[in-house]
Amino acid sequence: MSTEEKGFGIARGNYKFFLAGVVLIVLGYLLMMGGGSDDPNLFNPEIFSFRRITLAPLVCLAGFAVIMVAIMRRPKKAE
Repeated sequence: MSTEEKGFGIARGNYKFFLAGVVLIVLGYLLMMGGGSDDPNLFNPEIFSFRRITLAPLVCLAGFAVIMVAIMRRPKKAE
């Protein structure tokens, strides 16, 4: 064990991927916001828009996938 370098489990370069994944997740949740009504007796069909039903969940899933890549990716060894 003395020849191995000890440090964090995730390499420094992977934090860029991790941050990109977090940004995608936050963006997905921001896309889901809105569409409500101030009057509880009034129905607003905007809650079923393409952006809220399809696009936002796909953006969130892409963010989670990028975070998984950031965790699983091995850094390139310097020779």
